[in-house]
Parts: sequence; C-alpha cells; structure tokens
Amino acid sequence: MLLFGENIKTVGSLSLLVSLPTMLVAFARYSRDGSFAVLGANRRFALVLAAGSVAGAVLGGLLLGVFPDAVLIPVLAVILLVSAAKLARHD
Repeated sequence: MLLFGENIKTVGSLSLLVSLPTMLVAFARYSRDGSFAVLGANRRFALVLAAGSVAGAVLGGLLLGVFPDAVLIPVLAVILLVSAAKLARHD
C-alpha cells in the first residue's frame, strides 16, 4: 500500500491472492507428514478457531464496501499496533 500507492481494499485482496499458493503448499505438506493429528486432540479448540475465521472473513467481506479507506487504514493500523505490543510482551 505504501510502496505502490494502492488503496487498502486492493492491497488486502492481493495479499490474499498471494497467500493462497503458500497456504495450499503448506496444507499439502502438513497433510502428508501427519501434522494435523494434533487437531484431533484439540478438536473443540480447532473448531472454534475455524468458525471464528470463517465468520470474520464473511463479516469482513460484507463490510468491505461499507467503510471508506479513510476509516479502514487507521483501524487496521491500531489492530497491527495492538498485535505487535501483545507479541512483544508475550513470554
């Protein structure tokens, strides 16, 4: 966004597009070596995370056309700063 001067909605969409091949390759590799077995032991937690992810993606997609860039950019900046602060404090 900052480098090419694109709007936040285009950048978000392109970010998802670029991430998709990486996620597919990772899913294939994890599936082959049995790494998903841990999900069976934590089924409820995995289902809650999956449901939250789907709900967040649907809600975000619906709200995308509602809010202008001038609102989205500061909100996303705050979310990133809070996430960075929580990550920095994590032991």
